Amino acid sequence: MTTPLLISIAPVLMILLYIYYRDKHEKEPIKMLILSVLFGALAVIPILILEIILSIPAAWMAGYMKAGWEAFVVAAFSEELFKFLVIMIFIWRSKHFNEPFDGIVYAVYVSLGFALVENILYVIEGGATVALLRAITAVPAHAIFGIGMGYYLGLAKYQPAKRSRYISMALLFPILLHGVYDFILMSEMPFYIILFFAFVIGLYIFAFRHLKKMSVYSGKILSEETENSSASLIDEVTDMPPVENKPVDNTRGFDL
Repeated sequence: MTTPLLISIAPVLMILLYIYYRDKHEKEPIKMLILSVLFGALAVIPILILEIILSIPAAWMAGYMKAGWEAFVVAAFSEELFKFLVIMIFIWRSKHFNEPFDGIVYAVYVSLGFALVENILYVIEGGATVALLRAITAVPAHAIFGIGMGYYLGLAKYQPAKRSRYISMALLFPILLHGVYDFILMSEMPFYIILFFAFVIGLYIFAFRHLKKMSVYSGKILSEETENSSASLIDEVTDMPPVENKPVDNTRGFDL
């Protein structure tokens, strides 16, 4: 059991380190990152409770309807909702969320905290084969759902005029991606294996593009903040009253 367990943990650690590396402008405090993973792991508890409740109507469903309900509502909605709530409650107002790319960092760390626990539970039951398959599919998928969530949270943080729209997208877009991912697997439609791996490849492309876009946007925001800060400092110095050149009285000697 040791080898499957290591295989289940390894991809999570690799992706966490990769996202930490991609945070080019200002690294997040290790304490905040550890807490993000921990909160994501603890979110498994309310997620399981909600999934049990939402699974009840599935008993009266069949076929694609049942697959759709279980994929989009039971799994995707429950899991992405609590990941989202963790970020909004514990991270959104943090002073450390101070650039757009931080949205991706924290969302991925929370997502992989959940994925770590989920992966261990699946691997304990399924063994090394399940561990290897999930290492290239399910674990990266959770990270990519986090990238989608964090991308829109980063935009929401720095575009107040569109904040409501972007916050809504931060929840709805990962649910959509997650739902489609699970629906393909659960429905077992014709050629679903081909469709599934094509979708996974599409997720990878989406992830790398949005990581790059948000990194560039973050750099632009930080540059503008630096320029504004420098301009404010110059204005403060310019607005100061001139220094008076007082004549020196050489007859007084030293002041004691």
